[in-house]
Amino acid sequence: MSRDNQAPAKQVMVLYTGGTIGMQASENGLAPASGFEARMANQLAGQPALVVPPWQFRQMSPLIDSANMTPAYWQRLREAVIDAIDVQGSDAVLILHGTDTLAYSAAAMSFQLLGLNAPVVFTGSMLPAGVPDSDAWENVNGALQALDKGLPAGVHLYFHGALMQPTRCAKIRSFGRNPFAALNRSRGGTAIGTLPAALDYRRPKQLASVAVLPLFPGISAAQLDGLIDSGIQGLVLECFGSGTGPSDNPAFLNSLQRAYQQGICVIAITQCHEGGVELDVYEAGSRLRTVGVLSGGGMTREAAFGKLHALLGADLPADEVRRLLELDMCGELR
Repeated sequence: MSRDNQAPAKQVMVLYTGGTIGMQASENGLAPASGFEARMANQLAGQPALVVPPWQFRQMSPLIDSANMTPAYWQRLREAVIDAIDVQGSDAVLILHGTDTLAYSAAAMSFQLLGLNAPVVFTGSMLPAGVPDSDAWENVNGALQALDKGLPAGVHLYFHGALMQPTRCAKIRSFGRNPFAALNRSRGGTAIGTLPAALDYRRPKQLASVAVLPLFPGISAAQLDGLIDSGIQGLVLECFGSGTGPSDNPAFLNSLQRAYQQGICVIAITQCHEGGVELDVYEAGSRLRTVGVLSGGGMTREAAFGKLHALLGADLPADEVRRLLELDMCGELR
């Protein structure tokens, strides 16, 4: 994907998915609400000195609390971005999204939109627009101003004045104005080079079944088998430290080998906030490698999850999926 600086945006498509930013009170508490376009237009009209690019608005359906986000919704979001750029003539997209799964969605879209020569920015808010001390308009206006100045092609996460790379960050706080942060994960992965045609953003993607399993002391083969037998195609295995697991448990290793033999892609990442996986450092890690587990290097959970969805959904041969998982595609390893 090109990362060259872009000219200032001339027409932004705003895609509103719901989330806290547009929620209003209901009898059951705060819930996603329509009418955000008018509210956004009114607040911008009240700040004539604020310079933002022209924008259009599209409300996604259904509006959701981002806790209800799914990979199927990602596909609709991907199609809406493509329609905005390739059909409607916008040259940038701003996605308004709830914060709980915003990092997941932004990372997933980084892989779903490979090759798109336009900036896509995700933002949201921790408090609904209009309530005291809300960060909603601060984030919406700041994201629009960033697009007005010109951003590189690709997917970005904007929050509280900071632009972040979605494949390197996560939501680390459930409070305050700075819920997202770039994680200090290890770098050094080899770049992909030429993008396979099947991964181009214009090529349709199928839904994939991917799971995440954090290791914990005493985890059993039966618990892993439950996931393997559920029909998953990919598994993000959150390991200890630099990529260790219960290597003295033959049944657990046999289950991982069975996953490999069934064509399930298992990729190891670290549970640690900093660093990454190096499967050959400890015997407990190298044994994972011998039963088919791949190294996720310094990938975050969000990046590994989104990458597996994109690769498995592109209908690539299994060996190609495994090869690409360990290569850097959009900054997740570098």
